[in-house]
Amino acid sequence: MSLFSQRPFSDRTSTWLSQSGLHPLVARLFAARGVEKPEELSLDLKQLLSPVELQNCISTATLLADILERKEPMLVVADYDCDGATACAVAVRGLRMLGGSNTAIQFLVPNRFTMGYGLTPEVVDLAALQNPKPKYLITVDNGIASEAGVDRARELGMEVIVTDHHLPGDRLPKAIAIVNPNQPGCTFPSKALAGVGVMFYLLVALRAELRKRGQFTVETQPKIENLLDLVALGTVADVAQLDRNNRILVSNGLKRIRAGASQPGIAALFQAAVRDPRKAGAFDLGFAIGPRLNAAGRLADMTLGIRLLLSDSQDESISLAQELDRINRERRVIESGMQEAALAHLAEDQIAGTMADRNSICLWNPQWHQGVVGIVASRLKERFNRPALIFAPADGAAGEELRGSCRSINGFHLRDALDIVSKREPGLILKFGGHAMAAGLSIRKADFERFDTAFQKVAIELLSDELLERRYIHDGALDPSEFTTEIGDLLAEEIWGQGFPQPIFYGQFEIVQQSLMKEKHLRLQLRPIGDVQSTSKPFTGVWFNHTAPLPAQARLAYRLVTDRFQGQARVQLMIEAHDEG
Repeated sequence: MSLFSQRPFSDRTSTWLSQSGLHPLVARLFAARGVEKPEELSLDLKQLLSPVELQNCISTATLLADILERKEPMLVVADYDCDGATACAVAVRGLRMLGGSNTAIQFLVPNRFTMGYGLTPEVVDLAALQNPKPKYLITVDNGIASEAGVDRARELGMEVIVTDHHLPGDRLPKAIAIVNPNQPGCTFPSKALAGVGVMFYLLVALRAELRKRGQFTVETQPKIENLLDLVALGTVADVAQLDRNNRILVSNGLKRIRAGASQPGIAALFQAAVRDPRKAGAFDLGFAIGPRLNAAGRLADMTLGIRLLLSDSQDESISLAQELDRINRERRVIESGMQEAALAHLAEDQIAGTMADRNSICLWNPQWHQGVVGIVASRLKERFNRPALIFAPADGAAGEELRGSCRSINGFHLRDALDIVSKREPGLILKFGGHAMAAGLSIRKADFERFDTAFQKVAIELLSDELLERRYIHDGALDPSEFTTEIGDLLAEEIWGQGFPQPIFYGQFEIVQQSLMKEKHLRLQLRPIGDVQSTSKPFTGVWFNHTAPLPAQARLAYRLVTDRFQGQARVQLMIEAHDEG
C-alpha cells in the first residue's frame, strides 16, 4: 500500500517570502523546504561559507602554495564516478591556473574492476611508476579510508594530501593533510559538500594564499569561478544534499552553462544528450549529463571522461562525448537485460509465495556486469520499496568472489545493517563500506545463500510494516490557473535535488484518453477535475515505465513541466504515482 501526504509549510513564512518578490507558488514550495527568511533566497557566490571554517583547508592551501613554488610533481588520484571525475578536472585545471603551468600535474583514476575503490597500495604502486614520479599524491573524492595506501605511499617516498567527503573509519590515514568536512573535529556548517566541492574550496583557499604572497591581486587573480560548471555537475550527479551552500555552487555553475561559458567537454555532453544548455537545470545534470560521464567508469575507464573534462578543443570534446554517449547506450542495454532477469527471478519467487515475506532483495547472476549492479539495485529498490543488493562476479563468470552494490529505503541504514551481519557471521563479508542509503561489499560466491539469509534476518528485525509502506510526499494541489507553460518555466529555473526535492503536485483528474508508447510508457490526455473550464483542451501526461491503464477518474501525483517541440510550448504532466486508496 502507498501512503500520500502533503509536505507541511508555514503560511506565515510563505507570505513573507512572496512579499520579498517570489512567485506565491514558489514561495509556498520554498517554505515547505525549510527556507525561513527572505535573505536565504540569495544564491550569490558571496554567500558561500568561508574556507576558513573547513578544517585544515587553510593549512593545506599553504602547503600547496609551497609545492607550487618548488615546482614539485603532483598526481591527482581520482574516483571513477562523476563526482570523482569532475573533482579531478577541477584539481588539475585549478592547480594549473594558480601557477602550476610549469609543474608536472598528472592524474590517475583506478580501474574499478581490477583495483577497487580508493587509494589502495596497488594504485600507489602504479602512481610511483608515472614519469616524472610524483612527490605528492592528491586524492579527490576518496582517501579518507585509505590507511594502507597512504602507508605504502610514504614507503615509496611520496606524501598524500587527502581531499574527500566520505565518512571516515575508526582511524584516519597518516596523510600529510586531510580536508574533509566529515572528519572528526571539523565544524564546517555544511557536511553535504561533494568531493568536487571540497576540492573547489581548497582552490579558493589556495588562491587567497597566493594573493597574500603577491602572486597576483584581486583584479588579476585567476578566475577559478570558471570551474563552477564542473562543481555543479559533480554535486548534482553525486546526489549530494542541496543545502544552501551546495545550492549556491550549483546555481552559479548552471548560470555559466546557460550563458554558454561552460568547459568544452560539458558543452559537448549537452550536445550528445540533445539538451539545450541555455535552459540547463539540475535535472539535466543528474539524468542526462551525469549518466553519460558515469558510463565511462561503469563499463570502460573513467580516464576517458576526465580527458573530456580537461580538453580545451571543441572537436576533441565532441568526439569524446560521442564515445561516452555510445558507452552509455551500451550501459542501458546491459542494465535493461539485468533488470529483466532480476524481475523474472522475483516473479518466480512471488509465484512461490516467498516475496511477500521478504524485507530485502538479494540477487546475483553469473552473466551480470559489476559496473551496472548499483543502477539495477536502485531500480529494484524504487520498484519494490525494499533494500536491494545486486551482485556480479568480480572476475567474470568463473570468479569465486562476488561484488555487490546496495541501495536502501528511508529508515534502514545499509552500512549499519552490513556491520551487524559482519559481526554475527565473522568472515562472511570480505569487505564492505558505504553509508545509510548506498553501500558496496564483497562476498564469496559459495556464501551467497548464507549471506542472503543473514541479511534478510537483519532486514526483518529492523524494518517495520510502516517503513515498508511506500510514502509519497507531495506539495498539494495546483490551482487550475497554474497549469501554464510560464509556471513550468518558473519551476525549471529553480535548483531542486536531494534534500531540496523537485515539486510533486497532487490532484484528481478525468482521464480523457490513454494509450501505450513503445509498449512500456503510458501516454494520457487528462483534465483536472474542478477545472471551471471543464470543456478546455486536456493536458498531455506521461507515466514512464508504467503500462497498467488508469480508471476514468484518478488521483495522481505529478510534476508539471513545459515541453517544447518544433517551436511550440505546452504543459506536460509527468506522472509519478496513482493514489488508489
